[in-house]
Amino acid sequence: MFLKELTGLSRSQIQRAIHQKRVKVNQITVIKSSYRLKEGDIIIFSSPQNEPITLEPEPIPLEIVYEDEHLIVLNKPSGMVVHPAPGHYKSTLVHGLLYHCPELMGVGSEKRPGIVHRLDKETSGVLVVAKTSIAHQCLSLQFKERIVEKEYLALVFGVPTRKKGEIGLSVGRHPKDRKRISIHTKKPRFALTYWELKEVFPFTALLLCKPKTGRTHQIRVHLCAIGHPILGDSLYFRKSKLNEIKSKPVRDFLRRTPRLMLHALSIKFMHPVTGEKKKFEAPLPHDMYEFMQTLKRLGNA
Repeated sequence: MFLKELTGLSRSQIQRAIHQKRVKVNQITVIKSSYRLKEGDIIIFSSPQNEPITLEPEPIPLEIVYEDEHLIVLNKPSGMVVHPAPGHYKSTLVHGLLYHCPELMGVGSEKRPGIVHRLDKETSGVLVVAKTSIAHQCLSLQFKERIVEKEYLALVFGVPTRKKGEIGLSVGRHPKDRKRISIHTKKPRFALTYWELKEVFPFTALLLCKPKTGRTHQIRVHLCAIGHPILGDSLYFRKSKLNEIKSKPVRDFLRRTPRLMLHALSIKFMHPVTGEKKKFEAPLPHDMYEFMQTLKRLGNA
């Protein structure tokens, strides 16, 4: 789409601009994204306005790992958005949290009540939410000062030649694609990830990752940068790499990877009120477990 390339906005944002009648060609309002431009056309484009976010509680099932009067720890499923954002105004984790604990409203950000950190939509696993303003301030400070310890499991393409390593590459917004993060950015921010090889499968490997910083898409970008992108990553994994696999059954199976194979395994922090060290874990989800079991069987075939 011409406007996507021109503006760097996402397809959904372009669609919203058209819906809001903010795109004109030769002074005529465009009503379809399929409009074909001709040489000499004059385009007038205005950025779309964000739709107002209304936080209405929704009875969304939550898998609660731990809860007290100060905080709640959840096991977020893959596919669930943490908080409202453009394109995701309903059925987020926040909407479910407000139904479960209405007192969350007013804790922290108005649009992200209780949220002190997040997981990408397709990433599953453990996530902590503050239930009081004091807890929110304390947990936010722990994340800022990098006191919180997090562990992730990532199923990646290829097998590293070493058993462990570290990736210290600065990351930032991609200069051309606003949806992506890149090590080639105009505004780099320091990022550090430690990784350890846990298990080897045919043409793939399971890594335990420990990010010391909390940059957007950090683990995904870092692993891609060292040649081991996470399976099922629609942003950073080029499926053409699967052509390198000689085994057709394995190659065909990996083409059907159902989702991003990244899981937040554990989180460790100081309780915001008692000061006690707390560690919580979310077991490997069934879909990732079954996926790896199938890889094992293909390797033994």
